[in-house]
Amino acid sequence: MEKKIIIIDGFSLLYRAFHALPPLANKNGQPTGAVYGFLLTLFRAIKDTKANYVVACFDTKKPTFRHVEFKDYKIHRPEMPQPMVSQISIMKDVLESFSIPIFQKEGFEADDLIATISQIAKKEADVYIVSGDLDNLQLVDERVKVYTLGKGIKDSVIYDSSKVLERFLVEPSKMNDLKALTGDASDNIPGVPGIGKKTAAELIQKYGSVKNLYEELLTDTAVLKPKIKEALKQNKESAFMSLSLVETKKDVPIDFNLENCKFGNFDKNKVKNIFTELGFNSLIDRVLSI
Repeated sequence: MEKKIIIIDGFSLLYRAFHALPPLANKNGQPTGAVYGFLLTLFRAIKDTKANYVVACFDTKKPTFRHVEFKDYKIHRPEMPQPMVSQISIMKDVLESFSIPIFQKEGFEADDLIATISQIAKKEADVYIVSGDLDNLQLVDERVKVYTLGKGIKDSVIYDSSKVLERFLVEPSKMNDLKALTGDASDNIPGVPGIGKKTAAELIQKYGSVKNLYEELLTDTAVLKPKIKEALKQNKESAFMSLSLVETKKDVPIDFNLENCKFGNFDKNKVKNIFTELGFNSLIDRVLSI
């Protein structure tokens, strides 16, 4: 059987589910909506991709090497809503009941673990990164795709190389260069002020990378609008720092074994009991049919 693995971007998917669904709670008043939406997306992704391996990655509370490099990294991120915080441990309990391995490592983000696992897993399997955002598009290649949510919890989009190129006008391998110029407000990555997505895409298309772009600037022969040229010259340090911040680490030291992620061999009664406690009665039949 062909091997296909889903790598779950834990907090990203949980956060997206939390905001996509109306508040839900079990009979004890415990909020459950984020977990419910998370599971709806996971079950659909397993069905759509026909995945037979699943693993999950989460951030830790500790600062990462990016915070050391740039103290204002993600400084504008709002505090996680308390009803969502209370569902994190529940989500991990549910994943463990499915015998889905969970990876998290202090000093690194979930994205770094996802990148590392992707590089290892794609040697043996097709990889689908299931996430609520598009930070992992830089990993897309012939064996790696990103499965993400559309406008609502019921909509989904699978990004392969052609879809990334269609939407962002650059190949997946150039997504970091693109973001180094545009920045990323959600993570407080500065980029180059004054350069939008369209201009950034045109520059990367023409010069291939941020490094090549700045090498061309040094020659003073670069055919650029004066305003763009000045913005690039004034913000060179910011551009290269941004490039470093957005690039995910593909060599995080972890003990990953694909066969430990094989999905389906779990205690169905244990899952049924957890779902009953959470009030997820509509999902029990799905579990029993796996």
